[in-house]
Amino acid sequence: MANTDTLTMTVPLEVGIGCRDLPTMRHFYEKVLGLQFVSEARVPPQTAQKYRLASGSATVIRLQTPYGERIKLIAPDAPVALPAQHPVHVCDQPNATYLTFIIRNIQAVAARVLAQGGQTMSGPEPIESRPGLFVVFLRDPEGNVVELVQYDDVAAYRPDLKAAG
Repeated sequence: MANTDTLTMTVPLEVGIGCRDLPTMRHFYEKVLGLQFVSEARVPPQTAQKYRLASGSATVIRLQTPYGERIKLIAPDAPVALPAQHPVHVCDQPNATYLTFIIRNIQAVAARVLAQGGQTMSGPEPIESRPGLFVVFLRDPEGNVVELVQYDDVAAYRPDLKAAG
């Protein structure tokens, strides 16, 4: 008998990122990282307040990865100030979250991100964490952490995906 209390996803994961400068953030995720534009929606003040999304109206830009996950950039019409400085380490920030993109061409993507205004956290070059695993931590234009990862053998890391092709 199936457990009906478990999380049964019907589509790939979507992640929302609250942001202040929607055009800059859209440029970064769409043009620099290469996500594809899906849609733009306005959220009226009553709905945004009801959801506790924003104190006023907001705009949501949906972008999609080549693998099907979506990133939602959400900006209130009355943006809040960004912190003056971000912590040096991810875990030094309470409620820290970050996006991880597992990719094939980490060197080229990291270089493009840095050339387009991304900020390095772990240095400009990917770090070989262990044989066949390369990692680089960056910040997007508003300071959100983005991790780029490359596995020489991604099937060993995610054998569940090998059967799916």
